[in-house]
Amino acid sequence: MFRKIAALLVAGLIGIGVAQASEEGGLEPANIRLDDVASMQRGARLFFNYCAGCHSLRFMRYSRIAADLGLDPKDVEQNFMFAGGKIGDPVISPMPPADGTAWFGKAPPDLSLEARAKPEGWIYNYLKSFYVDPSRPTGWNNTLFPNVSMPNALWELQGVQTAVTKPAAEGQDAVIERLELHTPGRQNAEEFDRTARDIATFLQYVGEPAALQRESMGVWVLLYLALFTLLAYFLKHEFWKDVH
Repeated sequence: MFRKIAALLVAGLIGIGVAQASEEGGLEPANIRLDDVASMQRGARLFFNYCAGCHSLRFMRYSRIAADLGLDPKDVEQNFMFAGGKIGDPVISPMPPADGTAWFGKAPPDLSLEARAKPEGWIYNYLKSFYVDPSRPTGWNNTLFPNVSMPNALWELQGVQTAVTKPAAEGQDAVIERLELHTPGRQNAEEFDRTARDIATFLQYVGEPAALQRESMGVWVLLYLALFTLLAYFLKHEFWKDVH
């Protein structure tokens, strides 16, 4: 009986792993670590300098970010809260939705749950996949999200990439083979990889901020259960020693 249950559990876990691998196929591993507080701090700074002008984090408050990431609330007020407000306010972009629609064709979405809605590593790969496309209204396109309305907000850091296409069959669109760096940015490839990873790590934290506390508490819960199991075993042994 127990062997059948164990086999079913293993099969279920394997099925979940295969489905996740299929869903994330083709993505470069982001190597996101939620225990890397320094990465989340850098990601927060990058987000508020390059992304918060358009994108909100409605389910996150400045005070929560300060507490979870070990930041001084005064520093958060000075360096993150460009539109003013109070430290306990949610993170709301100063851009009116109507302006976003007029400028980009669609209001920039709230990113509170973006990392949870996409496979892990998607945001990291997305930030690295912009290229120049004069046919698009913003002048930019993205290989991971074709015809995206968002321009490349990080182009000064990454540089300008161009698409190299391979010949397409008659009647078909050209297929992008790779992206090449046409104009270098302020960061080299390794530095920009870290930038994209830091932003992705911060948004991963924003998607489920309780994960940090849950993982730290989980260790103590497992230790408690192990100790309780040991005590229960000895107690059972003491109660039933005369019977056996």
